[in-house]
Amino acid sequence: MARPSIVIALHITLNLTSSILIVFLNKLIYIRYGFPSITLTLVHFAVTGLGMRICSWLRVFSPKGVPLSHLLPLCLTFCGFVVLTNLSLQSNTVGTYQLAKAMTTPIILIIQAGYYGKPTSLRVMLTIIPVIFGVFLNSYYDVHFNVVGTVYATTGALVTAVYQIVSAGGT
Repeated sequence: MARPSIVIALHITLNLTSSILIVFLNKLIYIRYGFPSITLTLVHFAVTGLGMRICSWLRVFSPKGVPLSHLLPLCLTFCGFVVLTNLSLQSNTVGTYQLAKAMTTPIILIIQAGYYGKPTSLRVMLTIIPVIFGVFLNSYYDVHFNVVGTVYATTGALVTAVYQIVSAGGT
């Protein structure tokens, strides 16, 4: 039997690799075939829904009932972050898209501190500084910089941060 740490490392590697491959495949589809962003989003949702249904049938998890008042903010922020990040990918280089996504963590920390009063440790804040600096450098020196892509990326990062906070129960 494999050690738990090895299994976790393999799962993280698989997740990271598949996420990167999906991003590059999406960008290829946008560029080569001019596939509309909203249609690709619909395909992603359909495949995710089918995958969730199959996992439910296989008893990987059991669905739970959630009140609509709790579900609606989650659904709206989820749809918003998927659509906006896809539009960001369509409008920006893959590097700019990935770096904009990296801003989600600092935005989460700002929202948690400002809205929920949750403090962030100095160690965490110090690890965020290189991320912010890297995003700034990329934005400043990106030769493919465009205003529309920047608006999509910024709004996408903000909505993604709100989605992650809402999906975690608010804090």
